[in-house]
Amino acid sequence: MDDRRIVELFLERSEEAILQTDIKYGRYCHRVAFNVLGNTEDSEECVNDAYMRVWGSIPPNEPESLSSYVGKITRNLALDKLRHKNSDKRGNGEVPVLLDELAECVSGADELARRQDSAEITEAINSFLATLNQVERGVFMRRYWMMEPIADVADRYNISVSKTTTMLFRLRGRLKKHFMKEGISL
Repeated sequence: MDDRRIVELFLERSEEAILQTDIKYGRYCHRVAFNVLGNTEDSEECVNDAYMRVWGSIPPNEPESLSSYVGKITRNLALDKLRHKNSDKRGNGEVPVLLDELAECVSGADELARRQDSAEITEAINSFLATLNQVERGVFMRRYWMMEPIADVADRYNISVSKTTTMLFRLRGRLKKHFMKEGISL
């Protein structure tokens, strides 16, 4: 079923919308949540909570990209759960490492967290991603959006861990320059 039809089911308040969302995006949402939490049960709970959030937010919202909409809600819920548990063992240790990596681009994680939904930052990141080739964009998104371990990202693109690490280092530098060019100081 296409995304537009699923959104229409949500607008009609049909419970079929949740079932169709799970069929189409369930594995994706589970992977997003698991990459953050590193726990199957917590991931399952996050995905179920995400479906309920989507149910409660459509209407009034009518997302153009249902996958992005559901993925963002799932990711945010997983990050909230991770913060709530406040445990270094969650997320396969990737979340603290990711924040350290991104600290090169921003002056403080608190500022980034405070402004994470800012339209200005979203637009700047989107315009940065548009400058990347397909592999660079995929590597960046898998590491920093889906929070995949570097080894998994390298396997996905059939490149070495060393090359992936170097690519991410250079991409962070380019992102920092892009933020400065856009007048965004974090």
